[in-house]
Amino acid sequence: MSGIASVSFLARRASQRERVRILYRRALRDTLNWAVHRHLFYPDADALRERFEVNRKVEDVETIDRLIADGEASYNKWRHPDPYIVPWAPGGSKFNRNPVPPEGIEIVYDYGKEEAELV
Repeated sequence: MSGIASVSFLARRASQRERVRILYRRALRDTLNWAVHRHLFYPDADALRERFEVNRKVEDVETIDRLIADGEASYNKWRHPDPYIVPWAPGGSKFNRNPVPPEGIEIVYDYGKEEAELV
């Protein structure tokens, strides 16, 4: 294999590894959306890991691309329609509930002790 071909091959394999890692993490997070309690989540997470581990030793680049495409299609098909969002995260129910006060408004955090300091 020439130097350029091997560099191209290694770059493609690195890209595939990254895509598989991202797909696994997304699927694992989405599994938690389907099984809210941890005791229900762990068996599903183990089954998901087994699905990934079965193809761990595949070496053919084209087969890996096909497996990744199939996995992404399956993930998009079974993705949760209403995923859980942590309340304080963007999109959550508490996100930006108390926005930053406008300019010019002074907030005093002494809770009534500021009058005692003036005397």
